Amino acid sequence: MAINKVAPPKSKTALAKELGVSRAGLYYKPKLPVKDLAFKIEIEKVMADNKAYGHKRIAMALGVNKKRVLRVMRLFKLKPQRLRKRPDKPKDLGQEPANIPNLMAGTIVSAQNQIWVCDFTYLLYFGRFLYLATVEDAFTRQVVGWEVSAKHDAVLTTRALLKALSVHPAPEIVHSDQGSEYNCQAHLNLLKENNILPSMSAKGSPWQNGKQESFYSGFKFELGHPEAYPTIGELIEAIAKQIHYYNYLRIHTALKCSPVVFAEKWTAEKLKTEEKKENSIIQINGNQEIRERLCV
Repeated sequence: MAINKVAPPKSKTALAKELGVSRAGLYYKPKLPVKDLAFKIEIEKVMADNKAYGHKRIAMALGVNKKRVLRVMRLFKLKPQRLRKRPDKPKDLGQEPANIPNLMAGTIVSAQNQIWVCDFTYLLYFGRFLYLATVEDAFTRQVVGWEVSAKHDAVLTTRALLKALSVHPAPEIVHSDQGSEYNCQAHLNLLKENNILPSMSAKGSPWQNGKQESFYSGFKFELGHPEAYPTIGELIEAIAKQIHYYNYLRIHTALKCSPVVFAEKWTAEKLKTEEKKENSIIQINGNQEIRERLCV
C-alpha cells in the first residue's frame, strides 16, 4: 500500500508493455495448477485403495506417464507410507548352516511352477505374535499357498506348502531360507515325497530370498496394523482378502499387471506357441507324404 501511494499510477497498457506481455495477458490465469489439483485427486484415489503404490504403479493404474505422476506427487508432497522394520528370529541365531545348496543362484526362472519360494512373517496382535507362511511362484509372483498359525514350526510351513500342492502342479524346486521351520525333517520329507528339490539361501543372507522379502514388505503395509481388527477371525479374513488383492488386482512393477493376469497371459501365449509347433509338424509330415507320392 505504501508503494502504491508513492508510485505514479500506470495504465494497464503501459504496465503490459513494461512487462513485455499483451494487455490481455494481465488477465491470464494458468490452467495447469487447476489440472494438477484435479490430477492430485485421482492420484489420492489410487493411493487410498493401494497404499504401497509409488509413482510408477500409480501411473500404470491411471494409464498416464510416470513423470507426470511424479511431478504432481512432489508438488503436493504425496508419498506412500514406509514400513516398520521386520522382527528378528532369535531361535535361528545359533543354528548350524544347512548342507543344502542355493539352486536359485544362477538359474533363469522362465516358467510357471519351475521354482516356488517360501517364507513366513510375524504379525504382532495384542501382545502376542501370529505367523503367516506363504508360498510364491517365482515366475508369476503369485501366492499359491498360505497358512496362519499361533506357532512358527513345521506344521505352519508344511500346511502352506500342502495348500499350494493341492491346487497347483508340484514345482521342480522349492526355495527358502535356513530357518528351522524349513530345515526340519517334516518339511524336507514333504519335498522328497513330491519329487521336489530343496533349495536354501546362505545363512544370514535374506536377499537370496528377495522375492518373498519384497512380498512381505508391501503386504504388511497394505494390510495395516493387525490390531485394527477386533478378532483373530477378522484378521485372518483380512489376510485372505489382501492376498486375493495381491494376486488378482495389485499391479506388480516387474510384470506390469497382477500376478494372476500375468500367469493367464503367459499360459495363453504358451498354448499358442505349442499349437504353432504342432501345426508346423503336421505340415512338415504332410509335405513329406506329398513328396513321397510324387516320387513313386
